[in-house]
Amino acid sequence: MDELSPNAQKVYDAMKVLGAISENKLKTADDIMKKATVGKAIVNAGLKELMDKKLVKRIARQKSAGYFIYK
Repeated sequence: MDELSPNAQKVYDAMKVLGAISENKLKTADDIMKKATVGKAIVNAGLKELMDKKLVKRIARQKSAGYFIYK
């Protein structure tokens, strides 16, 4: 895996624990924030970094976007 910042690593680990590993098991940034116990800005920055490295995919939905681990 690419080198990740500590915050992105926290977000990635929280997503693994939550089971966000497929498109059918999407998790919102709020779900990830509660599990990772960090602020929403940190979660959003971590998700952006993970999306840039193509590790996480974002799916736009009606009210809030869902995220899952792509690789």
